[in-house]
Amino acid sequence: MDCADPRGETTEISPCPHSYLTDMAYDEATAERVRCALSGQSNVVERKMMGGLKFMLNGNMLCSVSGRGGLLIRVGEKDREAALKEPHVRPMKLGARTLAAFVLVDPASYRTDAALRKWLQRGLDFLATLPLKAD
Repeated sequence: MDCADPRGETTEISPCPHSYLTDMAYDEATAERVRCALSGQSNVVERKMMGGLKFMLNGNMLCSVSGRGGLLIRVGEKDREAALKEPHVRPMKLGARTLAAFVLVDPASYRTDAALRKWLQRGLDFLATLPLKAD
């Protein structure tokens, strides 16, 4: 797969070697877009997670592409309220519990690659404040 970066250069990204990931119910088009957007990052790992595909950086979860539509972004507790003021963003709930560090971004909020990169950058900015973890 080829991904054009913002400077107009092309980066070759290898498909995920884990065959079990290809049969999962997640938005494959969004997953490919996330891969392209993160192609300049090192230490990115993909893992299946609760009906989705999560992307981890340096052992910390950055985001997850859902099979139900939407992108779960880890923005941190401090920036969560500001993120929730954006259109097409809602709290992430797991049963009755609201996750304090995450928001669920509807596809309308990341239609363009620039908008997707903006959301991923919010997550990357938060992860930069965390210690590195082992996978």
